[in-house]
Amino acid sequence: MIRRLTPLFLLAVIVAPASAAELLDEQTGLIIDSGWEIVRVHCGGCHSHKIITSQRADRQTWLDIIRWMQATQNLWQLDPATEAGILDYLAKNYPPQAKRRRAPIPPSLMPLPLEDRRSQ
Repeated sequence: MIRRLTPLFLLAVIVAPASAAELLDEQTGLIIDSGWEIVRVHCGGCHSHKIITSQRADRQTWLDIIRWMQATQNLWQLDPATEAGILDYLAKNYPPQAKRRRAPIPPSLMPLPLEDRRSQ
C-alpha cells in the first residue's frame, strides 16, 4: 500500500505550497494574503504584476517607489487607507532578500518624468 501512495504523495509535495502565505493567484502570480486584491486592482491597472513579484523592498522603499510613480508616471493619489493596505501587503509578502536579482536602479538612471520627455 505504501508503494502505491508514494507517487501521489510526491506529487502533492511538489504541487502543494509550503505554507498558506505562498498561495498564489493564478492570474496575477501575487501571493494571496490580506490586501492582495487592492494591489491587484491598483498596481495591475498600469503594469504587469510580474513587476511586483520580481521586486523586493522594505516598506519605505515600496513607499518611495509609489512616490516615484506618482511624480513621474502619472500614478493617481491614493487615499491613506488604500496606500497603507498596499504598503502592508508589499512589505509583508515581498520584503528584501539577501539574494536579489539585481541591485535597485539608481535614481540617476530612472526614466525622466513624462512632462520632461514630452518637451524633448
